[in-house]
Amino acid sequence: MSKVEDFLTADEELEIVNAIVKAERNTSGEIRVHIEPQSKKPHFERAQEVFHYLKMDNTKEENGVLIYIAVHDKKFVVYGDKGINKVVPDNFWDTTKTVLENHFKKGHFKQGIIEGILMAGKELETHFPWKHNNPNELSNEVSKG
Repeated sequence: MSKVEDFLTADEELEIVNAIVKAERNTSGEIRVHIEPQSKKPHFERAQEVFHYLKMDNTKEENGVLIYIAVHDKKFVVYGDKGINKVVPDNFWDTTKTVLENHFKKGHFKQGIIEGILMAGKELETHFPWKHNNPNELSNEVSKG
């Protein structure tokens, strides 16, 4: 795989966007996916930077979730905003991370991302249920670096 654009096809990206729309249907939480080739920084630190760059820290309830993927490094981070971290246990994202990891090990990247998104949406729904007139605060597109 020579470029990050080769990681997912346009059709696979569309399926991921549709999964985000579906996952956000029952929660006020916001989910984004960011893919880049690699990071010169520790991956968690880079995920924090991308989270800020994408303005995910500007949601009303501080309930954004970023799935950050460094393709060539073969690393990913599931990063939740402070509003989420205030109300959930420390191991809250472990099941989501395990689903992603299991699929990624098999080379099923699109399926891993989709299942991770849907699982994150279910987790968010518990703590941040959808409210009447809940706006979509962030883009659902897959961002690339």
